[in-house]
Amino acid sequence: MELTHAQASQVSASTKDEILPVFRLGQRVRMTKPIRNDGSNPFNEPNEILVQAGAEGYVKHIGDWLQVIRIYEVHFIEEGDTYGCREAELEAIDDLDGYDEVAEELRWLKEHRAEKEAKKAAQMQSQKEGE
Repeated sequence: MELTHAQASQVSASTKDEILPVFRLGQRVRMTKPIRNDGSNPFNEPNEILVQAGAEGYVKHIGDWLQVIRIYEVHFIEEGDTYGCREAELEAIDDLDGYDEVAEELRWLKEHRAEKEAKKAAQMQSQKEGE
């Protein structure tokens, strides 16, 4: 049985979003609008602002709600709380100092591997000379 274009679009619209996450674990993010209590936080009044726009935090976990909507669990350092946020509510913050931990780690790994290979080659060379 072949689906028409309209049927195929209905089927794909009802399936889980397969797009890769915009943010990564550990990434620093900023709220673009305030988070209000939707009733899921029993310690605050419904519709009370939990986190103000501009608050900064770090992505702690990435999950799904209703298997369709991506939710980022963000730990807000100054507020001391963790809340679920949608992609549209967040923006990435580039580190002010410009330091890229990932690039630094990759550079170190490459240097470390090159040193190990050089030592290994030197050992093999000295073994061949000793034979």
